[in-house]
Amino acid sequence: MKRRIPILPIFAVVAAVLAAVSIARTQPRHPKTNPPLPPPRAEFATNVAAVGLIESNSENIAIGSETSGVVSKVHVQAGDSVDRGDPLFELDVRHLRAELAEAQTAIEVAHAGVAVAESALADVRQQLALVLAVTDSRATSKDEIERRRHAVETAEAQLGQARANVSAAEARRNRVEVDLERRIVRAPIAGRILRVDIRAGEYAIAGPSAEPFLVMGNVEPLYVRVDVDEQEASRVRPDAPATASLRGNTAIRSPLRFVRAEPLVVPKRSLTGDAAERVDTRVLQVIYQIERNDPRFVVGQQMDVFIEAGGKS
Repeated sequence: MKRRIPILPIFAVVAAVLAAVSIARTQPRHPKTNPPLPPPRAEFATNVAAVGLIESNSENIAIGSETSGVVSKVHVQAGDSVDRGDPLFELDVRHLRAELAEAQTAIEVAHAGVAVAESALADVRQQLALVLAVTDSRATSKDEIERRRHAVETAEAQLGQARANVSAAEARRNRVEVDLERRIVRAPIAGRILRVDIRAGEYAIAGPSAEPFLVMGNVEPLYVRVDVDEQEASRVRPDAPATASLRGNTAIRSPLRFVRAEPLVVPKRSLTGDAAERVDTRVLQVIYQIERNDPRFVVGQQMDVFIEAGGKS
């Protein structure tokens, strides 16, 4: 009796092999590549790793306006260096210039009133002096003398009122001049303009806003604000050396010098995008000065920071 060969299982095996070969051939082949730059690495045997954000040493100052109005001129651009008191932008002041002209006219009128009052007072004083100079009491009655004395008192009061009018007019002029000055927003410190988000013709609203009109700060030298996890905060020492490299380019590095630690632990706000990052972490913010002067360090960049640290205590 002949033994039958199982054709169907053999056919299934051959088909599976051919399908596997076909699938393998159709899969895209990715050549093995190395990252353009190595990941950040610590330079210390024991360290605290953290993420920092570059900022100006004065902290970034959001510039607003004391008053609302239409912007008539912007004096600066992003990247400009300014001194303290330099104008940044100014609001429309045409109505205030008209008020200033009125105030100046009112001052001139008030001064003219003072001149008239002084002349009138001098006249009645002279008339009183003539009456008092008469030695014969029968030539002038007491009522006449009292009337002239009263005239002098009235003229003195009118002169005082005229001088008060001058003071009031000058006060009004000074108020308008202050209002004019307030329409010019000036630099609070010497530094660099980091961002300009206001243009001539736009309406500036007084008070806090989500987007500041300008951002400026002192960038010489730059600081980096480092978020240290509160569980690692006790390992950070002011005298410990620290280094930092730019996020995404570990070749750009700089040693850091301790400046201060903020005395308040706060919720973490600067997120790196790491999948394992906890958003509910509380951090101690430590400020370091970037020792290396490199134009590639820009305010707002993230840095990978390593701080030499001892064991937990």
